[in-house]
Amino acid sequence: MTPTSVAAVGRLWPPRALTDGEAPDARFTLANERTFLAWIRTALGLVAAAVGLEAFAPHVVPEAVRTPLVVTLLLVAAGLAGYAFRRWLAVEGALRTRRELRGSPATVALSAVIVAAGIVLALAIALT
Repeated sequence: MTPTSVAAVGRLWPPRALTDGEAPDARFTLANERTFLAWIRTALGLVAAAVGLEAFAPHVVPEAVRTPLVVTLLLVAAGLAGYAFRRWLAVEGALRTRRELRGSPATVALSAVIVAAGIVLALAIALT
C-alpha cells in the first residue's frame, strides 16, 4: 500500500460511529455484537442452503428452478452480510450518542425471501 492509501484507511477507520459520543455500557455493545453475529449466521445458513441445493439436488429439482434459486440465495446472503455490518455500526453509533434505535425492515424482507424460496422449492419437488 502506498502512504496515500494508508492515510486514507486511517481516515476511514475507526468510523465516527465508534468514536463519537461516549462508550455505552458493555452489555449493550455485546448485545449489538451478538445480533450482528446472528445476522452473519443467517447469511452463512443461506450459503449452506444454496450449496446443498446445488450439490445434492440436481436430480430432484429441475435446473431451471434450481439455478435461479441458488443464485438468489447467494445474493441475499451476500447482501445480508453487508447489511449486518452496516446495522451493527449504526446501532453502535446510536448507543454511543444516545439516539433512538429504529426497527429493521430487513427482517421482513429476509422472511419473505426465505418463505418464497421454500414455496418455490416445495413446488419444484412436488411437480417433478
